[in-house]
Amino acid sequence: MSIQMVDLRGQYLRIKDEVDAGIARVLESTQFIRGSELTAFEAELSNALDGVGTLGVANGTDALQIAFMALGIGPGDEVIAPSFTFVATAEAVGLLGATPVFADIDPTTFNLDPTAVESLITNRTKAIVPVHLFGQCADLDPLLTMACSNNVALIEDTAQAVGASYKGRAAGTMGGFGTLSFFPSKNLGCYGDGGAVLSPIPDWLEQARLISNHGSSKKYHNEVIGVNSRLDAMQAAILRAKLPHLESFTRARQDAADRYDALLADISTIATPVRAEYGTHVFHQYTIRVLGNDPKQRDALMSHLKAEGIPSYVYYPIPLHLLPIYRENADSCRVGDMTHTLVAANEVLSLPMHTELTVDQQEQVTDAIRDFFRS
Repeated sequence: MSIQMVDLRGQYLRIKDEVDAGIARVLESTQFIRGSELTAFEAELSNALDGVGTLGVANGTDALQIAFMALGIGPGDEVIAPSFTFVATAEAVGLLGATPVFADIDPTTFNLDPTAVESLITNRTKAIVPVHLFGQCADLDPLLTMACSNNVALIEDTAQAVGASYKGRAAGTMGGFGTLSFFPSKNLGCYGDGGAVLSPIPDWLEQARLISNHGSSKKYHNEVIGVNSRLDAMQAAILRAKLPHLESFTRARQDAADRYDALLADISTIATPVRAEYGTHVFHQYTIRVLGNDPKQRDALMSHLKAEGIPSYVYYPIPLHLLPIYRENADSCRVGDMTHTLVAANEVLSLPMHTELTVDQQEQVTDAIRDFFRS
């Protein structure tokens, strides 16, 4: 069997009966929008995440935008986020007319560096958004202290880290808001688009719920400007089937990461992922560094793997502050020092990582990497 970056079919076949039964329930009920399936999923997800309030929405980007809207973020406001992440985090800020402020990352975890954030806070700062990248939490305690002392919100972008923890607490539950993505490749993924807004503050979650439903708690009585963003019942049913397996999915990824670590330990030209002492890593991605700050070397390894039938991917080759939408319009963002971000973009390479990965497949991957550095 060929090696894949993500084996969605293999995972589906393993839990096929449960998924198919959930889909059949929805078809039989004909409750396709909201309804009992979504209500049940929200309750079950809340139970899995330390009892945090939970709202299903259409996708992870909407989850961020709705959280920002619930906080009243708009023109003239600033939101601090890492530049080394997917564009959705900053995109949701720009959609509301606010300004993203890009901060550098910790070079060991790839996550937002608290020491880079403090100097960027101004009286226009309304939120700090740590992205729990690749499946591991940012160091939240100093960020939460900073947010509290400056009276700004902290929003955890947990799109890649559902099931991770920080000092024993579930990722996404410690800020004023947390956001999830259920994109199919995520650790808890549906079979289309989906997302969730999390909040331990009931009033904040209810404001998010209002906004997600056209700004209306009662049909045809719209109270605020809102959006149409709902997790549909079919996706909720699929997620209900997969949620009880999340812990075993996480263990499978962690076991695969441990095997990669051991198999790559003798290659001095790469660095394997660092696991921070303060939390758990759920390995949405297994991302190595090809040391030397030379993207040509990293890209040559990527080409070598492709020739051997092995996929790999660069997350992320262009930091957000260098994308055309920000680079070509100096007024569209504010940028701090980017030393570690720029090096990471030149060195990172993600290897195949999923719940169905076998030992033989991992040995094939690591043998090909070893052969490249021997040549």
